[in-house]
Amino acid sequence: MKLSRQSHCKINLLLNVVGRRADGFHELEMLMLPVPIFDRLDFELAGERIELTCNRPGIPADSGNLAWRAAESFAAKAGVANGVRIHLEKTIPAEGGLGGGSGNAATTLLALNELHGQPLGQAALQALAAELGSDVPFFLQAEAAVAKGRGELIEPVAPLAALDGKALLLVRPGFGVPTPWAYQRLAKFPDAASRPLGQADELARRLANGPLADTAGAFYNSLEAPVFDKFPLLKLLKEHALANGAEAALLCGSGSTVFAICSDTAAAKSLGQAIQSKFGKQPLVQIVELPGNFTGSKLVTASP
Repeated sequence: MKLSRQSHCKINLLLNVVGRRADGFHELEMLMLPVPIFDRLDFELAGERIELTCNRPGIPADSGNLAWRAAESFAAKAGVANGVRIHLEKTIPAEGGLGGGSGNAATTLLALNELHGQPLGQAALQALAAELGSDVPFFLQAEAAVAKGRGELIEPVAPLAALDGKALLLVRPGFGVPTPWAYQRLAKFPDAASRPLGQADELARRLANGPLADTAGAFYNSLEAPVFDKFPLLKLLKEHALANGAEAALLCGSGSTVFAICSDTAAAKSLGQAIQSKFGKQPLVQIVELPGNFTGSKLVTASP
């Protein structure tokens, strides 16, 4: 049987690193929003091992790829054969802070569970996702949510009405930022991880019940301090967006993508052009309407 699924990405409206846990992981709280920019994954149960191909050179096709590791973990947990062929059509940039690899992993878990007749329930899938990475559990669903713990505790939130009709501008320069590096470097900036728990819930409440203007200063990312220190262009991109009409702007995850929320698509296009004019052509400048007609990771085709 064959199956094709789209795999979406995300932005972090808030990423608060609360501290370091006894197990070595960081305690997080995040307000995460799914974004309808997609990779596509094609699955076929065949052969006796995991085979992964990708349209983009440089993307790992082995255990260095989260989708590959998701397939391996699923087979072990579900007690099924490893044989699957996966082809990844990559659109979401790697090391951009958009969670493309995490989305691919979650999509792989969902697709293989479907192909094998749903041997795993939601709780088992959530546990596997949490083992694969902090962002992976979020991608098992397709709504805005608060994520806590290592990212594995997902709490859906009320619709973020303040974002209705807005436009999202994504700008990614021609370099990536490795997520492990950003978290390791955070230790040099203790003030960046000093906010108490509750920031994500509060921002979600304000976005659900009031205008975007009432959230000024509430968008926050602990990783901006270490990342901006090393990559000042990203700080300049954020500051330029805020000075030229963006209603909110933030580094997305560990970067290198910076996002800006604009009043409408026309404003986002104008800001994108202004950024290109000032900083030169960037490899990724993309505009997405919010909230848009979006159902998250979804089935494209299926055939026996």
